[in-house]
Amino acid sequence: MNKGQGFGFGLGKMKELTEAFKKAQQVQEGAKRLQEELENMEIEGQAGGGLVKVYMSGNQEPLSVQITDEALNEGAEVLSDLVKAAMQDAYNKSTATMRERMEELTGGLNLPGL
Repeated sequence: MNKGQGFGFGLGKMKELTEAFKKAQQVQEGAKRLQEELENMEIEGQAGGGLVKVYMSGNQEPLSVQITDEALNEGAEVLSDLVKAAMQDAYNKSTATMRERMEELTGGLNLPGL
């Protein structure tokens, strides 16, 4: 007895495709929640042992900067370097967090044929 071969693939493949669509929809819903979560995060970057602290959201949106009096006494050039280093630290932490969360979200997604 021949099994139906509608559209060039059997029912087993159709079930795999249906499951893939369900997983993709779950990922899309999870991505929306993740976007909101990232927007509400506050990630700290710092430099000079805490002389300068920069805060940004999980989406790399700058939120605030804290500069100690000691950092101000270092002079403009050093202060500039400290701010830049703190921004880079916050950015690196933010992108690492985003990457980890995306991997958690999409880790179980196994689309057939990809």
